[in-house]
Amino acid sequence: MEVTIIFKIAALGILVSILSQILKHSGRDEQAFLVSLAGLLIVLFWIVPYIYELFVDIQKLFVL
Repeated sequence: MEVTIIFKIAALGILVSILSQILKHSGRDEQAFLVSLAGLLIVLFWIVPYIYELFVDIQKLFVL
């Protein structure tokens, strides 16, 4: 696993939390929720290939 992916996730988390707080304080709770959901989906799209690679490696390890 690359170290850069951890930094990307951390940066996105900071950005999403700042945007969410700004939107919540301005009374736009629905948009704050959508920003949080979009951040979660972006992180999931980044992590899915690593999870797939993990399952492939486990499958090769146990020769299933």
